[in-house]
Amino acid sequence: MQLDGQRVWITGASSGIGASLAVAFSNAGAQVILSARRQPELEQVAARCGDTADIQLLDVADQASVESAANAVQQRHGGVDILVNNAGITQRSKAIDTDMAVYRRLMEVNLFGTIALTSAVLPGMLDRGSGQIVAIASVAGKIGVPFRTGYCAAKHAVVGYCDALRAEVQDQGVGVLVVCPGFVNTPLSYAALQGDGKAHGAMDSDLASGIAPEIVADRTLRAIERGQPEILVGGKEILGVQLKRVAPRLVNRVTRRIARQRS
Repeated sequence: MQLDGQRVWITGASSGIGASLAVAFSNAGAQVILSARRQPELEQVAARCGDTADIQLLDVADQASVESAANAVQQRHGGVDILVNNAGITQRSKAIDTDMAVYRRLMEVNLFGTIALTSAVLPGMLDRGSGQIVAIASVAGKIGVPFRTGYCAAKHAVVGYCDALRAEVQDQGVGVLVVCPGFVNTPLSYAALQGDGKAHGAMDSDLASGIAPEIVADRTLRAIERGQPEILVGGKEILGVQLKRVAPRLVNRVTRRIARQRS
């Protein structure tokens, strides 16, 4: 797929990977539609994208908001060529200490938000016989990570949903790309949910030393252009995904060690 002139809708575009994706798509000549819940932050990102940027406020965990936003985008732009499901929230709590409300919030934002918005734009793509669905998942969608049981469950589900969707729509001209980043230097951990639903409010050392979000954005655009179904982006943690396929017990020992160290 060529990106020049494409209509690209990005959720979670107010910071981190989403903001970097917005700038990268804009630099590639695409028309970007930026969504999140915070207008001021979106305006700052839009200013970096120039005249190609449009803002659409959206709460992916609210079905009414999803439907309203999808209708507004359709009216203003006549459809979406590329949908990037990037909005997400993570977790920092033991399973035994995590309220069910926190688990439901993680699922609503990370999984059901992705499904809802994809379902809203997919009919138009199928009618045109072209389009691209992108889901920013995580290495945590491939490997279970301590203190992120709900986040891992949601991201594993996103990967499974996209794999099944790809099989259904690929022959109809619609591509489905799953991007699994490892540690990325973004403010994601500040808003991470603790067991009682309060914000973690701190920067994790793993994220602080992670790759730049611009690297994820660049790799994502290249994967779209090449028609790839899935990519892993990160540092040495990416090796864990490959290792799990051949030595799952070893990966289990490593994650148990991490749990003991951080308890």
